[in-house]
Amino acid sequence: MSRKIERLINLTIALLATKRYLTKNEIFRSVEGYEGSDEAKERMFERDKDDLRNLGVEIEVGSFDPVFEDEAGYRIKPEGYSLNLGDISGTQVALLSLAAEAWRGAALDEEAHRALNKLHSMGIESDMDSVPVIAPRLFSTHSDFQVITHAISKRKRISFQYLNPNLIGELRTIEPYAIATRNAHWYLSGWDVVKKALRTFRLDRVDGQIVTGKDEGLYEIPQGFDVFDYLDPENPDKTASIRVRKGKAQLLRSSAITMIDSGDWDLITLNYSDESQLIDLILWHGEDALVETPEGLRHGIVSRLQQIVAKHG
Repeated sequence: MSRKIERLINLTIALLATKRYLTKNEIFRSVEGYEGSDEAKERMFERDKDDLRNLGVEIEVGSFDPVFEDEAGYRIKPEGYSLNLGDISGTQVALLSLAAEAWRGAALDEEAHRALNKLHSMGIESDMDSVPVIAPRLFSTHSDFQVITHAISKRKRISFQYLNPNLIGELRTIEPYAIATRNAHWYLSGWDVVKKALRTFRLDRVDGQIVTGKDEGLYEIPQGFDVFDYLDPENPDKTASIRVRKGKAQLLRSSAITMIDSGDWDLITLNYSDESQLIDLILWHGEDALVETPEGLRHGIVSRLQQIVAKHG
């Protein structure tokens, strides 16, 4: 995240949290990023106000006492901070949700709190409870979702053990670009530092904890990068019919497009593009999943089991 964006976020937080108007001097003393001469700070602040207003953020100008001509102050009323999204697609909702998660990370990090602490030390009351309106939560079932989005926003490298087709963990070090969901699965795209290539990983194959590096700003995300370009297969999805035991195989069920009750089992159909990944998922559920069709998928599972037996005995 650039210094300007961080400054805009922290300025928005300070103006939202304050219980009275803030003067320019109070803003310059409390918000990180306003540096240089008085004239330089003035120019930065005027540009920042214009940028926020262009984004639809209403900045209110007022004074401490309307009877006297006090120095002008600024604040943002929480009730005036809203966004009319109109009609948007599911993909756009997903992208906005990811952006919201990054904003929440910035809103709750040390630099943002430092601005409020400075205001408090200056005798200015502020209330962090007024801030969450700028950072709606995105709930994800994956435990490392927030770790990854924070690393993306700070341009930090991450490392993790990733299960290969033989279900053996391999250490991967990635410069993460984006995360997205397709067919009920979460994916991470980024630059593999060791393999020196762009790679996409399915998060349910990450084994153990994701470790974040200390250094920030190590890389830039390629201009125009769209994670969905790497999730959409070049060839049409294939369809599989799989019997799953009642109350079992929830990961397969979550991807099903149809489901038929068959007594102790349910017959589900699902679309897939990566046969290797689907085989991994079916094997993960063991005896609770049986492939009906296609025949090639059944042969792939038998071949994988034979490889495991030959390797491990």
